[in-house]
Amino acid sequence: MAGERRSKMMEETRGKLISAARHVFAEKGYAATSMDDLTAMVGLTRGALYHNFGDKRGLLLAVVNQIDGEMAAHAAAVGSRADNGWDALMAEGVAYIEMALKPEVQRIVLLDGPAVLGDPSQWPSQSNCLQATVRKVEDLMAQGIIKPIDAEAAARLLSGAALNAALWIAANDHPQDVLKKAVEAFRCLAEGMLAVRN
Repeated sequence: MAGERRSKMMEETRGKLISAARHVFAEKGYAATSMDDLTAMVGLTRGALYHNFGDKRGLLLAVVNQIDGEMAAHAAAVGSRADNGWDALMAEGVAYIEMALKPEVQRIVLLDGPAVLGDPSQWPSQSNCLQATVRKVEDLMAQGIIKPIDAEAAARLLSGAALNAALWIAANDHPQDVLKKAVEAFRCLAEGMLAVRN
């Protein structure tokens, strides 16, 4: 019982810290966020932060993983409404790119994340998305919709194109203008993989 209670308390502590960090990182940015202010905000000590995440960078990684997971779930939900596998794959890519317009996604995942955590393609959350894309590409190849090319290479290029489009949007002073160009180019590049073009 005591172990179960302790585990629940640790989970609640992690949840509080992630929620507070998510709010403050989005508002102030990673560099301007004080760990003392953040922990005081939720009535915890810096020791709780270090125990659960190691350091501020570890907390950012947890926040990025949470948001990135939500982004993947949203993209999958959008894709699930498509009429076929190809349209679903395109809808997911476009949905991911469009999320770059959200201030929280821009600041935490697309600007601070790469600056602090390094190459997004190496993040655990991105690896999960990549594996899901590989499976979709393999399925589309099996149906003869995509040319017989290496599935991982195709998935990496599709994922990379969507991610780089989102990074471009987040870093631009006119993100709405860039979005239209990015989505058009993403679709055009992806269509080169089709076995028979429409």
